[in-house]
Amino acid sequence: MLHVSWWKTTLIWFAVLLSVLLAVPNLLGERTISSLPSWWAHRKIGLGLDLRGGSHLLLKIERDDIEKDRLGDVVGDIGARLRTVNVAYSGLTGTGQKIELKINDPAQVQAALTALRPLTAGSDKPAVKLSQGDNGAMTLDITNEDIDSHVASAVVRSMKIIHDRIVQLGVDEPLIRRQGRDRIAVQVPDLADPQRLKNLLGQPAELSFRFIDQSMSVQDAMDGHPPAGSDVMFSEDDPPVGYLVQRQPVLSNVDFADATAVVNSQSGDGTVSVKLTPEAAHRFAQTTASNLGRIVVVVLDDQVISTAVLKTVIATGEIDIPGDFTARGAQDLAVMIKSGPLPATLTPVEERTIQPGLGSETARYGIIACIAAAVFVTALMIGFYRLLGVVATIALIINITMVVAIMGLFGIALTLPGVAAIVLIIGIGLDALVLIYERVREEEKKTHLLVDALRHGFNRAAATVADANLTVLIVAAILFYASSGSVRGFAATLIIGVFTTFFTSCFVTRSLVDMWISHRKPRTLLVGVRSGIFDSANIRFMGIRRYTFTISAALSVATLLAFATVGMHLGIDFAGGSIIEVRAKQGVADPTDIQSRLEGIVPGDVQVERLTDRLGAIIRVHAQDGGENAEQSAVTLVREELSKDYDFSRVEVVGPAVSGEITTTASFAVLAALFAILIYIWLRFEWQFAVGAIIATLHDVILTLGLFVLTGMEFNMTGIAAILTIVGYSLNDTVVVYDRMRENLKRYSQMPLPILIDASINQTLSRTILTSATTLLALLALYIFGGQVIRSFTFVLLFGVAVGTFSSIYIAAPVLILFKLRPDKFQTGGESNGPAAGDIQSGKPAV
Repeated sequence: MLHVSWWKTTLIWFAVLLSVLLAVPNLLGERTISSLPSWWAHRKIGLGLDLRGGSHLLLKIERDDIEKDRLGDVVGDIGARLRTVNVAYSGLTGTGQKIELKINDPAQVQAALTALRPLTAGSDKPAVKLSQGDNGAMTLDITNEDIDSHVASAVVRSMKIIHDRIVQLGVDEPLIRRQGRDRIAVQVPDLADPQRLKNLLGQPAELSFRFIDQSMSVQDAMDGHPPAGSDVMFSEDDPPVGYLVQRQPVLSNVDFADATAVVNSQSGDGTVSVKLTPEAAHRFAQTTASNLGRIVVVVLDDQVISTAVLKTVIATGEIDIPGDFTARGAQDLAVMIKSGPLPATLTPVEERTIQPGLGSETARYGIIACIAAAVFVTALMIGFYRLLGVVATIALIINITMVVAIMGLFGIALTLPGVAAIVLIIGIGLDALVLIYERVREEEKKTHLLVDALRHGFNRAAATVADANLTVLIVAAILFYASSGSVRGFAATLIIGVFTTFFTSCFVTRSLVDMWISHRKPRTLLVGVRSGIFDSANIRFMGIRRYTFTISAALSVATLLAFATVGMHLGIDFAGGSIIEVRAKQGVADPTDIQSRLEGIVPGDVQVERLTDRLGAIIRVHAQDGGENAEQSAVTLVREELSKDYDFSRVEVVGPAVSGEITTTASFAVLAALFAILIYIWLRFEWQFAVGAIIATLHDVILTLGLFVLTGMEFNMTGIAAILTIVGYSLNDTVVVYDRMRENLKRYSQMPLPILIDASINQTLSRTILTSATTLLALLALYIFGGQVIRSFTFVLLFGVAVGTFSSIYIAAPVLILFKLRPDKFQTGGESNGPAAGDIQSGKPAV
């Protein structure tokens, strides 16, 4: 018996059963789920937009709008306060955040200061800072803190209005959250028309009814100065028509109680009817009675959308907005009126949209890839470990069940990169079991007592498993902090997988083996185990270290030169721009025709590539010079040109502000991961081990970047995720090798370091090969069955795992010799002076 206490066993299997219970809703249909209690039904794991379809928009509050509105409010407040105390002033003007005026009578300056004190000294952080000049001149500066406060308030109000507008579209599950100080992230699943969403959220919808000012012509007002209290506004026509409009509205948004869209079933046209509040209805009836015959204009966001002549008194409190509206346009205008105006313009700085049909197809590929990965690796484990392989399969099923349960419990959506994370968890989980099984096998050879071998094997391997998985946890946590969207889903899934892997490998597996031993009482655990094929290996790895070092250094230098001269094909995450995937409505996609049609209308470089199925194409639009609005305009031009012949399956737009932030964050993430790993390895081992791990990791990162340069693959945030994953996995293997080296250094402090390193690597060779094989098989399944969208990401991981295995042996280990690691540092007394030379030459384990 392994002497696992009953209470530990109870806790272990309680956690397993609870996970199964929480994961069950994922296997049930919608009808069955609806009959479950809400606390249970809501535990079903959600799908990210890339698997479900929908739109992700990152909207930025335009600070200039807040500054403009705040300037107008403060100027008006200053004038009102001075007039209240009968202080004469002149030249009250404002620009940006600066306001200037002059008190006409210097004797009234003190009275003016007293009147303005609530603005300039009303709190710990006054809204305005006042400075006095000569002869009654004053300058007031609206503080940045005041603007920041109003931006924050505008974000909160905008989030409510956005929610109201989206809900009126019939969408039940919009996710709206604040991101940073002035941005709002909006996710709308299952949305088939992202352009409509952008139109709804991109318009402040300041609606007003105003009278035409007929005191002068529009042309005279444009040539000179319009009358006080009037502005020149233009219509949406092409060419636009100008109107001289009174600034004071007859009706504005606060006067509208409700709005409905009415669609003519015969013509398909739409009209919008608004219902006024009781107070506004009474006021408007009086206004129309005294202004019959005058022209009223309807102004939406400073543009005239329609005009009408007042012919009768309107006393019903209901108004039909005149104008030529389509059915969709009328519905959208009604939605915006009902939800109220936005406090400022919202500019899309990032967009990620995928059609629901394409998302479900991607999800199907992901499920197939996960099943294939599980089949591949379990076949390998059963082939090598027989009964223990069956135990590993059970532990793997429990591991994935726990991952799904925890994701559902915390509401973490499963994304396409998250599917890749699950495949990695399958590989990493079985890696941990290989470490444990191989350690048990070694212990049994030494003690010849099964129970002792199991106890020592599980206990001693647990520390190695913890060390190896902690490196993955570090890089996953950094990636989670530095990323967003689907890549953050990858990091979150991987973090969960690290914890469930340790739990299932060190506790569940031990409990399963304990139950089997209690029932069957075997004498040996090694019957049928075939993993010892490398036990007699005596490969002189360090004998060729100079050659491997030289070749690796040459490849690294060549990669850096290629990186500096040729460069990488940066994706829109880092370079900005747009990626648009289109599908032909009939026949196959014609990239040449698409290219020629877009070159004349879309500014900048446009590249078109046909997809492998020939039915679709990928359009890449270079970053525009005009900022975020120019990026959206470019996508609109593409839609207008191609919408008759193509369906738009996927649209991704990244503006310059977001791409710059992503670049900075990604660079920080890589450097932070390397620094964290350096500190961790230094604390756990010696500084030479830390330097060796960092050099090996840099080697892996550089060669992986070289793969991007050589193949021309697009490098974006998923590339950063791949690199950080490779860093974590490479260190996983390096830590296993280092752990055995440290153990041997304690026992054989007098053994020459190259021989000791060779012995340590040979002893862990079975683990190294089997752990790499399980991970590579899992990733190979993802590469074959995961679909085209994730294939390049998987290819990079396959390359990185292979390179990481190489560097753990031929880079990380020789560095210890290069930096002259002193074995006597590990001497604890009573050590052996080393095994006989014959033992080393014959490949016998040095422990």
